[in-house]
Amino acid sequence: MADNNNVLGNHDSTQEEMMNEMCLLVNKMDEVIGTKSKLDCHYGIGDRHRAFSVVLFDESGKMIVQQRSNDKITFPSVWANTCCSHPLDMISENTQDLQGVINAAIRKLEHELGIPSKVTKQWNFNLVGKFEYSCRWDDEWIEREIDHVLVVQANTDVDLNRNEIEKVLWLDESEINEMMLGTGKWENEVIAPWFRMIWEHYLKPNYPNIPMILGSKSNEIIDCGELVISSNNVPNNSLQEALMVHKNKVEDEIMESLSKMEQVRLHGAMTHLFSGGGKRYRAILPRLVGEAVGNANKGHYTLGASIEIIHNFTLIHDDIIDQDPIRRGLDAVHVAYDDATAINAGDAMLAVGFEILAESKDISGKNLRYLVTAIGEMVRRVAEGQQEDIEFEDREIVTEDDYIAMIAGKTSAMFETCARTGAILSDASTDIVKNMAKWGLNLGLCFQLMDDLIDITGDTKTLGKPAGSDIVQGKMTLIAIHAKDSGLELPNFNKVFGKLKCDDLSLKLAVEDLQKSGSIEYARNKAMYHHEIAHECLNKLDQNPQVDVLRELTDLQLTRIN
Repeated sequence: MADNNNVLGNHDSTQEEMMNEMCLLVNKMDEVIGTKSKLDCHYGIGDRHRAFSVVLFDESGKMIVQQRSNDKITFPSVWANTCCSHPLDMISENTQDLQGVINAAIRKLEHELGIPSKVTKQWNFNLVGKFEYSCRWDDEWIEREIDHVLVVQANTDVDLNRNEIEKVLWLDESEINEMMLGTGKWENEVIAPWFRMIWEHYLKPNYPNIPMILGSKSNEIIDCGELVISSNNVPNNSLQEALMVHKNKVEDEIMESLSKMEQVRLHGAMTHLFSGGGKRYRAILPRLVGEAVGNANKGHYTLGASIEIIHNFTLIHDDIIDQDPIRRGLDAVHVAYDDATAINAGDAMLAVGFEILAESKDISGKNLRYLVTAIGEMVRRVAEGQQEDIEFEDREIVTEDDYIAMIAGKTSAMFETCARTGAILSDASTDIVKNMAKWGLNLGLCFQLMDDLIDITGDTKTLGKPAGSDIVQGKMTLIAIHAKDSGLELPNFNKVFGKLKCDDLSLKLAVEDLQKSGSIEYARNKAMYHHEIAHECLNKLDQNPQVDVLRELTDLQLTRIN
């Protein structure tokens, strides 16, 4: 628990006092599991808590946005939506139903914007969805929230609390678009990352049709991951900055590409996994490589969208094969729809992935040939790797070399292709293209080996899929192969391995066997080996800030286990 006297003291006294307010701690399902002070929820690593964001349109369709006061302890002077804060531990707000969140919104609209509660109690607050995110302000302060997005349309006057809000603006359609693009007067302004997520996920798809926005409703809690705070003119010189800048652009390409499918149910199945969030590493990777080694262009976004769509096609089919029910915290597509629709959706996504490459005006005919060949080879290698993975389950002996060769196709082929094609599209030399392909291959091997470790050491809510599924399904991962070859008696592991079902205690004991055998540590060291090769590839490049971004991405693989 943070010490108020040590943490605070140099901030506005009113803002410091509000740090004693008790926020509602929630789990991944947004269920209240306790309370902590606003200070403890936002200091250090923070704690996940419930929040709300109000978006207010007037009757003409203008949206009111606010610039947070410079007195705010977190995110001062940042531009955000109309009002955002937290339900507190009080009778009217600590409820599991929506009314508690609405009561909190009514309280803060009066506190921040001076809109009387007798007015706001007459409003129709429309919950259009929830999303989870974290965002660090600096080394001390962080937001970790499940945010309830409330949209309202009403005319009102405001009387600003200058301790909370610097100023507000009513923006029309062109002004909102300019704000989100960071052009004109917004070029040097800082837009709150959570406001960008609200725009992308809940407003932009139907804007400027306000009735459509008000009537929309998502029952899923979208995981937006870790967001970063930045001004629009900050150069892409860090991984998190680069991911934030490029993610929205490539996701726009993805959703526009998938809109080719007009059949409603099939379109829903094709876009289902994308609603579960994700950092889009593979989709952004071609652009990052292009910036590091040559001339990046808009075609890199189309290329990234193509590979990401095809990647998700493989995930859909993979979940059907393994009968995994969960993916990215959502029902797998075959569960949310049915097996036949999921197979059909995957097939259509493969077609769309190639179609958008052929249609791109930013990809020359010469490069298109290389890209189609490389991606076609990638799909074939993924299929080969997947088939090998299936057949491993019935083979008496699977060697370490067999496993590495399998994941080189099933997983690493995508990273290798992202890196190779990103370099090709930026007109890099043949030697650099080969070097980046080697980097991508080893990055992918490291990624998969770390994924195997996470499956063993993680939990279902963190993973977005069943924890320990590799063990109970009898997957011949490097960990399992090493354990079986160790010559040690591993009764708990052998009891669970490949049995399809087990209780939590049995699984825990099986993991302890793998720890004692050194199998988990062996796999971790193997991941480090491929991590080092990847860095050696980057050392061969002309050094620049964009190469440093690739270094961060390479190092990130080793920090995916907390």
